[in-house]
Amino acid sequence: MNIFSLEDFSILEINNILDLAEEFKNGKKVDYNGKKIIANLFFEPSTRTHYSFDTAALRLGCKTLNFDSVNSSLKKGESLYDTVKTFESFGSDALVIRATENEYYKNFSGKINIPILNAGDGTGNHPSQSLLDLLTIRQEFGKFDGLKIAIVGDIKHSRVAHSNIKVMRRLGMEVFVSGPEEYREDEYDFVPLDEIIDKVDIIMLLRIQHERHESLMKLSCDEYNKLYGLNLERVNKMKPNAIIMHPAPFNRNVELTDDTVECDKSRIFKQIENGVFVRMALINMALENK
Repeated sequence: MNIFSLEDFSILEINNILDLAEEFKNGKKVDYNGKKIIANLFFEPSTRTHYSFDTAALRLGCKTLNFDSVNSSLKKGESLYDTVKTFESFGSDALVIRATENEYYKNFSGKINIPILNAGDGTGNHPSQSLLDLLTIRQEFGKFDGLKIAIVGDIKHSRVAHSNIKVMRRLGMEVFVSGPEEYREDEYDFVPLDEIIDKVDIIMLLRIQHERHESLMKLSCDEYNKLYGLNLERVNKMKPNAIIMHPAPFNRNVELTDDTVECDKSRIFKQIENGVFVRMALINMALENK
């Protein structure tokens, strides 16, 4: 069973994944007794997603292989496909892959015969991040339908935004998009954050992805925060039960000021915690449905 995009799953299936993740959070035990190998192949830098998948596999009693792209044969010209095929040939039971190319997995159709779990493809999809975001929201509000969320920041280059906007709308959430005009995409109408800050249930901030930009952002950190970020002044305008989210890594005092990172409304580290349980659910599903 491959996990490429949440568009491949029905609403019922998405909720079933969240239910399983909640079971793992509540102590469900699955132990593969070291008989399964999960290979983590990250062709882009990662902390949370990489080691969350690694932790999830270890908690399931799997062994893990963690690919080091810096000291690999990529430096000798080896292709992404040949690297992936090599780890399949080692006897891996599933592959967790992050790559710079959008929909890289389409090149593997009929060629890779073990499950692939997409840990992020370029600016396209990030299914496990969307699922952990949804789990965090469901834990907080007990539902999706009718909730309002503002996704704020570098929309254009964010696979998190692209995945979340699609799935959240399918789940009946009203999604507002905000941020600098230079990060606008034609299909989304941008709304100034200050116009909606007291109307939404969730504010999700996004990192400025300098590594995907052709030129550096011209605004200073302080200017960005004043125009597009969260600070205590804006936090105090939020609805009483509204929450703050961020997929991380976050730039302190840019997307959000240092004093808002762990304020009462912040669920950022709860998202990170939930990532392990969601990824346990995904690995378990992939292995059970090979």
